[in-house]
Amino acid sequence: MLRRSVTQQYPEVQPELPPRSRGVIALVEENCTSCMLCARECPDWCIYIDSHKETIPAPEGGRARQRNVLDRFAIDFSLCMYCGICIEACPFDALFWAPDFEYAEHDIRDLLHEKDRLATWATRVPPPPAHEIGAEPPKELAAESASARSIRPPGALPKRPPSKGDA
Repeated sequence: MLRRSVTQQYPEVQPELPPRSRGVIALVEENCTSCMLCARECPDWCIYIDSHKETIPAPEGGRARQRNVLDRFAIDFSLCMYCGICIEACPFDALFWAPDFEYAEHDIRDLLHEKDRLATWATRVPPPPAHEIGAEPPKELAAESASARSIRPPGALPKRPPSKGDA
């Protein structure tokens, strides 16, 4: 009440969005294994996934393996409530929040977006924020350092963690 109001000139000037804002769900198709966890966890049942199994030829002396190939991945944004449960449930980092919010349609039936449209939004996903100073390292780095320790040459001493006096 005590400040002057500011008029946003929206169509001409894009608004300054807060970092990591939720806009639309983006798909990184290469990471999707068609595990269906996102579709099962969605409370609105607005995610549609179709896939088929493909046999991968085995190396010599091995047996053939099968993998899921993604045929269709669609999200019906007319049903979606933007809760983010699908993004949290995805174990392979295939779904992300993109900051795009301008995807309105004249017909509600056009809000069913297929994987090609979802993949175009993946290019606009911002990088994750940096870790805080003194925070635990990411699980990926901890696993990498553990595997490096297991292949240490015999007689080599492990690196000493820095003490509080080191800086």
